[in-house]
Amino acid sequence: MKIFITGIGTEVGKTVCSAILTACYQAAYWKPVQSGDLQYTDSMKIDDWAGVDVTIYPETYRLQLAASPHQSAAAEGLTIRLDDFRLPETSHPLIIEGAGGLMVPLSDNALMIDLIEKLALPVALVVRNYLGCINHTLLSLMALQQRGLYLKYLILNGSFPSDTERIILKHTDKSTAIIRIPETKNPDRASITNIAKKISIENHE
Repeated sequence: MKIFITGIGTEVGKTVCSAILTACYQAAYWKPVQSGDLQYTDSMKIDDWAGVDVTIYPETYRLQLAASPHQSAAAEGLTIRLDDFRLPETSHPLIIEGAGGLMVPLSDNALMIDLIEKLALPVALVVRNYLGCINHTLLSLMALQQRGLYLKYLILNGSFPSDTERIILKHTDKSTAIIRIPETKNPDRASITNIAKKISIENHE
């Protein structure tokens, strides 16, 4: 099992959800692009949170500036090239975490969704409740559908008003399974591994 974790935007909990799935599947983890926060990267968080003996593959790009990857790369005189990315070879399940949402630019010519398409991976879309999340979710679903990318999981991170959840699920393909993640404000190894033991994957009906 290999899956690419993306979100409907920034700060929706992709890394927490990635840690939970890494622990749940006893998977390896790969962050293709780390943009900023090099003192405590997403890979470091997964290593801290997901349990013992997690294999962490090194980032293809580690960029200093906490900004969109294309801007962070430009600040260092670099251009991110899709051909530089190679999917790690592993016999374990593999969780791949993107940066930001689907339309985050990697360069002037490539977006995050282009990387997903290149790697030919099924997708897990992380959704969090905020004003505008329905719009961002439906646009993300449309983008995946237009590219012919398979949305394996829709991850509902935190609690949702019933009216919001109903609309989101109404526009989600029936082949997509639903994962519900409880609110996790202060993630640590104990809380992440505890949630990983309890999460259920629901058929979307």
